[in-house]
Amino acid sequence: MSSAAGSRVVVTGATGNVGTSVVRLLSEDPGVASVLGLARRIPDWEPPKTDWAGVDIASEQSDLTEHFAGADAVIHLAWAFQPTHDPATTWRTNVLGGMRVFDAVADAEVPTLVHASSVGAYSPGPKDHAVDESWPTHGWPDAAYCREKAYLERALDTFEGAHPRVRVVRMRPAFLFKRESASEQRRIFGGRFLPGPLARPELLPFLPDIPGLRVQALHTDDAARAYLAAALRSNARGAFNLAADPPIDAELLSELLGTPRRVRLPRGAARSAIAAAWGLRLLPASPHLFDAVLRLPLMDCARAHTELDWQLRHTATEVLEEFLQGLQQGAGAPTEPMRGRKVG
Repeated sequence: MSSAAGSRVVVTGATGNVGTSVVRLLSEDPGVASVLGLARRIPDWEPPKTDWAGVDIASEQSDLTEHFAGADAVIHLAWAFQPTHDPATTWRTNVLGGMRVFDAVADAEVPTLVHASSVGAYSPGPKDHAVDESWPTHGWPDAAYCREKAYLERALDTFEGAHPRVRVVRMRPAFLFKRESASEQRRIFGGRFLPGPLARPELLPFLPDIPGLRVQALHTDDAARAYLAAALRSNARGAFNLAADPPIDAELLSELLGTPRRVRLPRGAARSAIAAAWGLRLLPASPHLFDAVLRLPLMDCARAHTELDWQLRHTATEVLEEFLQGLQQGAGAPTEPMRGRKVG
């Protein structure tokens, strides 16, 4: 990866799953002069060349332009997954806050904006072959996560037309995991009281096989390398799919977990169970997101490999193995969102 010498990079959402990987790699890059990490809560973590600022992008009182002044690139990662029962709250952070970031990039005359979009921005698509970045990004409207990601894609369309001098890059990664993200993601999607030690293959009597449940995964560090390439290469612009092989389905999970018995579970039955748990506030992940996952297309990542010279270091299978170990061990990182904790 070739870096612009002496680059100053600002990262929003710098203490989360992706942010911790991006900040660490930026701090290790000899071509990066300084990193400014923005987060609601400043961590004790002190990577080299990195300063922190406490910022809530949802607040109109936050002066993002001041923080972005003099930056060569802004990598926008900040995102709120919860509360899933209050989509107006996530909309204020994710959409209105995201648009506030875009406006501040223009006001501060930052030449490069790298935005964390997602596979969740894509319209429903095929599970038997991969699509490239030209696939429509209208999301699944019933799921707040997809609706918000798709809306920001449209906001960036307008932004690019109004600010042609800003090089805009949209990263569309698959589901991102690493060992250190296990505790955070358990809390976000499974609930704070879900025991991580229960994520042991020998405790599974069978594996549910749900039609359409075939998705892609990616190691967070591999995604972070693509983010750095996008931020520091002067010619990269547009959208880039990011995912690892092989796609994850019940057959692969059965092999990974050593669970020989797979039981076909109708979509409706699975959704009803999730909806009941979500309605009782026992499960943070909503049935609407489950609906979206069943419809997400598989992504072709040739453009990232070719134009960003992006090389994967982990297969999807290795990613899941690492993540499951992290769940069992209560793994985390030294930031508030990523704190490690076992339950049970």
